[in-house]
Amino acid sequence: MIVIQRNGQTTVISGWRAWLIGAVALMLTTVLIGLVAFLLLGVAITVGAVLMIVVPVAIGLALLASVFRRPS
Repeated sequence: MIVIQRNGQTTVISGWRAWLIGAVALMLTTVLIGLVAFLLLGVAITVGAVLMIVVPVAIGLALLASVFRRPS
């Protein structure tokens, strides 16, 4: 049973209509959570891949700079 109150008027939805609305709401919520999880997983993989490339390059550049550094 779904009870909706709007503008002082109460509407009661029951029976198969309430089940249908509940099932649709459950499916939409599941799809929305799945999309958010997919987005967060994509962000995590992207950040991880960038760090796996940037950190070794930065270390290599630092080592290269230390080799070619002028003595003071």
